[in-house]
Amino acid sequence: MPARTLSAAVSHVGRIRANNQDSGYAGQHLFAVADGMGGHAGGDVASAIAIRRIREVDREFTSAHDAEFALQSALIAANQLITETVFEHQELTGMGTTVSAMIRVGDQLAIAHIGDSRIYRWRDGELQQITSDHTFVQRLVDSGRITPEEAAVHPRRSVLMRVLGDVDAAPEVDTAVMDIRPGDRWLLCSDGLSSYLAEERIRHALASSMDANQVTQRLVKETLDHGAPDNVTVVVLDVTDSEPGEDDDAATTVGSAAAPLTFEAPTGRKPIRLPTILLHPLKVSTAPEDSHFEPESDQYFAELIAEDRRRRIRRRISWSVALVVAVLVLVGAVFIGYRIVQDHYYVGTDGGSVAIYKGVQQTIGPVSLSEVYEDTDIAIAELPDFTRDNVRSTINATSLDDAREIVERLRTAAETGQDQSGTGGSGDRPSSSPSPGPSSTRSPSPSPSPSRSAR
Repeated sequence: MPARTLSAAVSHVGRIRANNQDSGYAGQHLFAVADGMGGHAGGDVASAIAIRRIREVDREFTSAHDAEFALQSALIAANQLITETVFEHQELTGMGTTVSAMIRVGDQLAIAHIGDSRIYRWRDGELQQITSDHTFVQRLVDSGRITPEEAAVHPRRSVLMRVLGDVDAAPEVDTAVMDIRPGDRWLLCSDGLSSYLAEERIRHALASSMDANQVTQRLVKETLDHGAPDNVTVVVLDVTDSEPGEDDDAATTVGSAAAPLTFEAPTGRKPIRLPTILLHPLKVSTAPEDSHFEPESDQYFAELIAEDRRRRIRRRISWSVALVVAVLVLVGAVFIGYRIVQDHYYVGTDGGSVAIYKGVQQTIGPVSLSEVYEDTDIAIAELPDFTRDNVRSTINATSLDDAREIVERLRTAAETGQDQSGTGGSGDRPSSSPSPGPSSTRSPSPSPSPSRSAR
């Protein structure tokens, strides 16, 4: 028995958009996502037309290659319908849509893709992006000019190279045939999901034991939790080898394709043309703007490369200026610190003797901010207890002369054996009693009289 696929689809307008320009479809054989572009009165129409036309090929095929050809033809036919709609409704000029779709035939999938919606496959714990975005930044990544991380924040990240719409009568559609096997989980999504939810979060959701419907709801919820400024559409497929259920043939259409089409532009609003439409931002919390389509051309690509080169030069100049300023600030701080250190002295111990230090009694990591400036011959052991403790705790001095005065006081204390309460530097030592003067010469005391015998 061929592997059986269970599926679910959901679409949400997001937290900022006024209308849903996405469409999605999950049927018995066909699964598709479309992301419209062209403004309020264009994107929803384009994606709805595309999905409604493409879902006509939701049927059995004898081979995956037949399904691949049918799917490609359906996308081209949808492109023609969009062009005809614009001809009849000029206010929709410039509308277009991306499409990522697949048809299951036995144990294979026929895939067709255009634009920047995506198809992912989760298999054996690994998440793989199957489709390649048709954007200029992806072309820059493929050519090695920028990294994927740079592409994620590039100002031109949503400039599309290929779409279905009235911009190209014969758009190039990527197609492929791939094998599927039980345990696979496939994800189709608009860039409202892939641009705002990290791949690690997508992988974690697909790896869960939840069913397809629960996974779609979880992915949309996580995107909403991240702000969901854009429309988000998700289709999930689970490939199993179990028996088909009663609801397996049910088809689900979501987004603008599930609602009646309206061709009326908002009152007073001019038609929007693709060359003037700006880009969707990527991974930001502000309102997204519509995608910008540019025909695939070497001239535009060359202009984009030149723009990137100018941007890199400006970035290098900015970084260089910032680095120079940072170095100057650091050098200035070091110089000021050095001058402060050089103007400070204190008295402390250098091994077993008293010494005058230049600097401050601090360290920065392994670096000491002071050094022995002048050693003395005063032994710490010769100082009275109280004075010895003061020296070991260091005694601040206001100048080199002040430090030398402190040393002389300590010398006196060592010679007399008397504590010097006035060993602190000027201004921060307590007032002291005057040092004792030279010792007076004393006459020898008379010897005691001899004892008298008692009578």
